[in-house]
Amino acid sequence: MKLISRLLIPLLCAVSLPALAQNNAADAISSDVFGPRHPVDQAFGAFQRGYYLTALELALPRAEQGDAAAQTLIAEIYARGLGVVQSAERAAGWYQLASRNGDRLATFELGMLYQSGTGVPRNRQRAAELFKTSADAGYIPAKYNLALLHVEGVYVEPSLATAATLMKEAADAELPEALYDYGAMLLEGAGVAPDAAEGARYMKLAAEAGLIDAQVDYATLLYLGQGVAQDIEEAARWYGIAAEGGSVVAQNRYAKLLAVGEGITLDLEEAAMWRALARRQGLTDPDLDRLLISIPAEALARAEERARFWPSPPPSAAPAQPAPEAVEGPVLPAPTDAENAPSQVVDPQAEEAVTDDATGAAENAEPADPEPGAAQDP
Repeated sequence: MKLISRLLIPLLCAVSLPALAQNNAADAISSDVFGPRHPVDQAFGAFQRGYYLTALELALPRAEQGDAAAQTLIAEIYARGLGVVQSAERAAGWYQLASRNGDRLATFELGMLYQSGTGVPRNRQRAAELFKTSADAGYIPAKYNLALLHVEGVYVEPSLATAATLMKEAADAELPEALYDYGAMLLEGAGVAPDAAEGARYMKLAAEAGLIDAQVDYATLLYLGQGVAQDIEEAARWYGIAAEGGSVVAQNRYAKLLAVGEGITLDLEEAAMWRALARRQGLTDPDLDRLLISIPAEALARAEERARFWPSPPPSAAPAQPAPEAVEGPVLPAPTDAENAPSQVVDPQAEEAVTDDATGAAENAEPADPEPGAAQDP
């Protein structure tokens, strides 16, 4: 029996070794194709799925051990009030711990709190220092904010050249606000040599990223042919997009193009609707009023009603309910048809009362005298 046991052990080892080698080979191929494996962050995974209290519970032990990522995660939970009572003070405390441990996101967010005085005393000088630390660590939003401070030139050295350098780094990282601001700097020659074509290119990228101010300015560049070939139709399209986004300037300019049919089909009613929306935001334009002086009263009324309910259609423009389909064959009589009604109104209670009275009268009636000559029982 012992001999069999000694023989089985090498056999089992011989069977498991090829399987182990095969797994190692598969892991090697997987690493070659997909890159090295990284440990799974259970707390961040719970956070992404919306299990915020679970994320907090998983992150706390790591945060107490000095894990900067876990500390930042807890700060985000308290800053946004996700599953817990929102507390800027607690968020600031956790951001402070994570910043000391080298987390660049926490450093930036702490700077934003000092910038606005949320959860901490307002201190823009401290905010500028934190932005610089985060920017030096490569955090793009921090570079953008630091560039703005260099343009302002109060809490850091005033330098348009430094601002342009930082702004370009943020723009090349596709931060929409940086794309817009760097495009403006190129157009104006602020801190960099003026380059209208390159400025228009950055402005277009910002517009495509959904920044409404950039959409308005890029439409203006297209309309004027500044830095790009003049294209009135494309300008009208971008003004329309920005107008739909709520820009009062775009709504006014788009209304003008509609009123004269420049780059777009002439439509006085549509123009009047956009004028009404711009007026709602406080922008009046006498030139636009003169362009719309000939609009019929009915069209003006419809335009005003559309503006009142915008962006939803007015109730009068709601699609009519489809008529019911005709039923083939004989139609069954409705219960309310006159021919189906009773000839007279019947009151069940009154009928019961009459029946009861008749019954009682019959019981109480005395027997009638027999007629003369009628046969009687002896």
